[in-house]
Amino acid sequence: MLVTFRSSAWGNVTEFGDVAVTLLKMMGHSGTVPGALLAADVPAALARLERQLATIPKDRQVPAGDDDDAGPPVGLRQRAHPLIELLSAAAKHKCDVMWAEGQPDF
Repeated sequence: MLVTFRSSAWGNVTEFGDVAVTLLKMMGHSGTVPGALLAADVPAALARLERQLATIPKDRQVPAGDDDDAGPPVGLRQRAHPLIELLSAAAKHKCDVMWAEGQPDF
């Protein structure tokens, strides 16, 4: 499953479903998809997400094994970066944030 986040202040951000639910829970949300945050609630959700991410040890760089095509794993902090940008823009411009499964036409 994919989850797409949308705000009129930023382009769409698509995350894998399990990552999206984890990030939503870190923001203080139930993790329900679809869902939304009102503009007034975005700054607090962003702050909670950033606080939660700060408690995670820095993503370790794992040397590639025998598989030349496999790179290091992408950590949660890196996966959260596009969503943080979207939430920051939504907070700055006082816009709502919505999310739904797939890549819907909101």
